[in-house]
Amino acid sequence: MTLHFGVITLFPEIIDGLNCGVVGRAFQKKLARMTCWNLRDWAISTYGQIDDRPYGGGPGMVMMYEPLHQAIVHAKKTMPTGTKAIYLSPQGQKITQPKLHDMVVNQQSCLFIAGRYEGIDERLFEEDIDEEWSLGDFVISGGEIAAMAFIDAMVRLIPGALHDERSSIQDSFVNGILDHPHYTRPAKFNGHLVPEVLLSGSHQAIERWRRTQALGKTWLKRPDLLENLVLSPEDKQLLAEFNQNIWLATEASTSFKE
Repeated sequence: MTLHFGVITLFPEIIDGLNCGVVGRAFQKKLARMTCWNLRDWAISTYGQIDDRPYGGGPGMVMMYEPLHQAIVHAKKTMPTGTKAIYLSPQGQKITQPKLHDMVVNQQSCLFIAGRYEGIDERLFEEDIDEEWSLGDFVISGGEIAAMAFIDAMVRLIPGALHDERSSIQDSFVNGILDHPHYTRPAKFNGHLVPEVLLSGSHQAIERWRRTQALGKTWLKRPDLLENLVLSPEDKQLLAEFNQNIWLATEASTSFKE
């Protein structure tokens, strides 16, 4: 089954940027497909009006109920039964990797509504919008970038989308922690060396090092992630070793300066 994405937007030319790289290849291989609708096709006048001033006054414009309602109804008729209409907004739930993974596993088709201006008429949430998603606690000019980010993140989880499926398995957040450090040739450059263990050829030692580094990076950069995990005794030992090495390195650096 091909995973189907839809986007309703005022700027379909922005969404065209998905037709390259990993996502573009997945479209070509028919692992996923995308349909984009220009909201102005449902404008209420020959001038292409799709927004109006808010009742009660205030700055900015609001996307009108009628054009967007008609566009969503049309898109849902075109897309598979059970398609979720998802409005992209900083007020939505912050989406995580496990959520996107579940959507892909369940072959959930998604219709993304890319808002603009001050947002959309609130009445649309009562009938047309199934979920509200957010990239994070910040504001961007429109939902197009968010739609592209979510589609990209989901497509790479589709079996066959990546050249090597192990790439998505070891991504950050997949197992609740960040990814381990990566190195490539040359082994030495400007005095910077690749860790010896990666050159050892010992797969067991390399995997142990990578797990230690992944846990350590998470502890240093995103300790909040570890709060939600139940670490195994082995992981606790690895994290303790990482912290010990950090402490030893700090002590050595301090002693050298003195």
